[in-house]
Amino acid sequence: MRLSTIFLVFMLNTGVVFAQTDSINFKRAEWSTKRVAPGIHLRQVWFRGHSLFKSNQYISVLEVKVKPKNKFSLAYEVQIKRTTSDFGSRNQALAAINGTFFDVKNGGSVDFIRAEGEIVNENRLEKNNTRARHQQAALVIKDGVLHIDEWDGSPDWEKKLDGQDVMLTGPLLYHDDRQIKLDSSSFNITRHPRSAIAITENNRVLMITVDGRDANSAGMSLFELSRVLHWLHCRDGINLDGGGSTTLWTKKQGVINYPSDNGKWDHMGQRKVANVVLIKRT
Repeated sequence: MRLSTIFLVFMLNTGVVFAQTDSINFKRAEWSTKRVAPGIHLRQVWFRGHSLFKSNQYISVLEVKVKPKNKFSLAYEVQIKRTTSDFGSRNQALAAINGTFFDVKNGGSVDFIRAEGEIVNENRLEKNNTRARHQQAALVIKDGVLHIDEWDGSPDWEKKLDGQDVMLTGPLLYHDDRQIKLDSSSFNITRHPRSAIAITENNRVLMITVDGRDANSAGMSLFELSRVLHWLHCRDGINLDGGGSTTLWTKKQGVINYPSDNGKWDHMGQRKVANVVLIKRT
């Protein structure tokens, strides 16, 4: 057997071993669990000793049971920016997670948002008049119930979606139990803090943050985040704006992850954002 062939076989087998180890470590992890409200629980786990994807990782998951009193909604600003916690407290929410991508300099979403039936922001298309990767999927909220949709290729797809609230974001990671193929762009393969929303096989909505840019937690590529969604038994999952924006807040505890915008491992490093996803109790 040629040396190059032996090396390739070794690398493939090594990758399989690491993937199996990651899966086992994830399934054996001891999650801390706190009740936020009826049907809403916060679960957190810290993988230390480089035990997940050969790195340290801090993951927070707010699990929301679909109940008549647990309602999802959007909050936004057209120009000014606010922290996720400010959005949450101003809207008397139980919890909030940062939303989609926005104009850092001037404020406002760069992706389509409709709130309470009114269009707030239109898509800012790429220079070649094509959609960005984060304009090809949507969070859709109808009567407080959240689901995830995939772009059908039509130019006005988002305006026909059936929901009072619509937020385009992405990339889409899972849809109808199908893992979405990702390209090898730097955005997808580089580790960053990540925010995501997913729906499990038993119809729980998950608001997820993965902290990063710190020795305590490396952050994840979108390929790694997709594997986490698989291990969490998600049938739908979508990436939100991440990096310094990644923040998960609850009314009871305040900011519960470790936002990276101040470069410190604490709860104070929130970046001001243009929009968020809320969970409220009616």
